[in-house]
Amino acid sequence: MIDSPLLLTAVIAATTALAFLLDHKVPWLSRVGASLLALALGAVLSNVGLVPPSSPVYSVIEGPVTSLAIAWLLLAVNLSDLKVAGPRMIGAFLLAVAGTALGALIGALLFHPTFLEDTWKLAGVFTGTYSGGSVNFVAVGRGVELPTSLFAGATASDALTTGIWLAITLMLPIWLHRFYPASIPGEGEEEGEEHAHPFFERIPLSTLDVANLLAAGFILVVASEWLGSLFPSVPAVLWLTTLALAVGHLTPFRKPRGALQLGNLALHFFFVLIGIHSRIAEILAVGVEVFYFTLVVIGVHGLAVFGLGRLLRMDVGSLAVASQAAVGGPSSALAVAVSREWKGLVLPGIIVGLLGYALGNYLGFGVAYLVRGWTGG
Repeated sequence: MIDSPLLLTAVIAATTALAFLLDHKVPWLSRVGASLLALALGAVLSNVGLVPPSSPVYSVIEGPVTSLAIAWLLLAVNLSDLKVAGPRMIGAFLLAVAGTALGALIGALLFHPTFLEDTWKLAGVFTGTYSGGSVNFVAVGRGVELPTSLFAGATASDALTTGIWLAITLMLPIWLHRFYPASIPGEGEEEGEEHAHPFFERIPLSTLDVANLLAAGFILVVASEWLGSLFPSVPAVLWLTTLALAVGHLTPFRKPRGALQLGNLALHFFFVLIGIHSRIAEILAVGVEVFYFTLVVIGVHGLAVFGLGRLLRMDVGSLAVASQAAVGGPSSALAVAVSREWKGLVLPGIIVGLLGYALGNYLGFGVAYLVRGWTGG
């Protein structure tokens, strides 16, 4: 077993790099995605006994590193980009997050006898993650103080359900296309601007850019913790969300180069760590009910997106991409748009996926506190 903090950090960093490499180089694993690969590789390290169950390294990743990831990813969100996404994609995305919130409320009603005082926490976490992606899962989970064992079980269930839904949204447009008369923007286009995967885009980055991002990230995290101590009724991560969104719209930090890249890298360190915490015995102890909870949320989400979307005469392509932007984030939206060759939906999908980073935290905490008030949790 690896006991050295330095060696353990090196192993986590190497595992993160391997997850990105497999996502980039192995076509069928790219369907799984670096996030799920990082979690799976971390679980392998843990369950074969190569890494310890606890370490000061884990505390650093769970605390400052993850907070910096949230700050950097939210700095990359610019609401002015919504005009590029267009009203159709924005409408489809709002329908997707509304379906997620409704699914979480129904799931909370069904599973409250099972999870009792933790029901509101799970409802908030699943609302967050299926409104913006894994960054919101992490943020809301930390904010509501989801118990460690339940966090691991919920992460594993979320990963499995996200993978299942990605496969479904890749196939549904083929099966349902004839029931949606509206044309899909950019379907079958041969020409057009190529958009790089958010994980693998090459950008010019100077030492000054990195220094500015580090300084801004640390200042935002410290400020949010300070505000959280002054106003304990508002979780520090909500202050971090609000401050990062505000700073990201100031001229010096508008579209900051490297923010998305550093944020994704730091976040995937956390995914490896969640995998390390995902010991099979603990997940089994939590039970399959957590997985069923995620299925209810996604099931209602899917009915809202593809059912109401059909009634509103929206095209199936925009609905599929918007659904993945909510459930899996920008990279999943990109995967669906590129796989189905909908070039006109690539950039709009990425933009609403980034919007989900911003909305997911607010919506997640909102649903969590609503369920807590309703159940008395």
